[in-house]
Amino acid sequence: MSVIPVDFCASHTHFYLESAPTLSATQLGASLYVPASRPDLAMIAHGQKAFPVRSLIFCTEDALHERELEPALNRLAALLPELKTGWSLRFIRPRNPSVLRRLLRMNGIEHIQGFVLPKIGPRALGNWLRAWDDRYGHWLMPVLETPETFDRRQMETLRDRLEDSGLRERILCLRIGGNDLLNLLGIRRARNATIYDTPLRGVISDLVCIFHPAGYSLSAPVFERLDMPEVLAREVDADLQHGLVGKTAIHPMQIPIIEKHYQVSQEDYEMAAAVLEPNAAAVFKLNGTFCEPATHQRWAAGILERAKTFGMAT
Repeated sequence: MSVIPVDFCASHTHFYLESAPTLSATQLGASLYVPASRPDLAMIAHGQKAFPVRSLIFCTEDALHERELEPALNRLAALLPELKTGWSLRFIRPRNPSVLRRLLRMNGIEHIQGFVLPKIGPRALGNWLRAWDDRYGHWLMPVLETPETFDRRQMETLRDRLEDSGLRERILCLRIGGNDLLNLLGIRRARNATIYDTPLRGVISDLVCIFHPAGYSLSAPVFERLDMPEVLAREVDADLQHGLVGKTAIHPMQIPIIEKHYQVSQEDYEMAAAVLEPNAAAVFKLNGTFCEPATHQRWAAGILERAKTFGMAT
């Protein structure tokens, strides 16, 4: 995934984070990818740039040319010991397992929340596991973006291997690499098209059906157009309908659009609260809608968590 170099200029907001053991994928919000080669990386990491973000991902993979890798790793090595907690969640996307191994040996690596692991599939998982070191309790976000992602059986195998690996409790969410998957198809979406207007609609549906019942969260792919906010808004609505929360952003201007659509309507909030009421009837009607706590409980819990994190729609 490429990231557009920009000047950050949105309004500044601080988010106060809960402790790592209680972290959920919902708290990621719109995760902003930042090339680790940026000369202002330290300012961005310390919140000295004027933009609101709940989670940052410092990228050493597709966002960098090979010649930029060593300078980027040197920047991270200088930055990590200085990081303080409490402003935003911070993750690193290593280029490959060798880079992950180097990062895990850096002073201050315990100051980040975790790693985004690119190009994950059943065959690549073992290479990442051999480089992995869980001494600091980092979270992991594997990215589904290889040819295997199109094969339901391969994704079912990956799900099972993740379970067998012992990483289940360390996986914050699985990220869907939309642009990499479209590249494998030789497709680039039209200007007015959401990701659900492409062949990836079926792929995303399959991933939801494979991983959600096993308890994994999935985040939504990047929207690469910066001048089509109305299409981005439509895509976020479709993300939510597919159960995806936590969308990759490539520019700060996308963050408020994404997170505005994560806000919860009053009707949904009231319905979710009623579903989770300890003394709720087994079946009841509210706002003209049939409610059954036994089957709507997981949806309701997600709605209340979104309301807590992003607030109510106005």
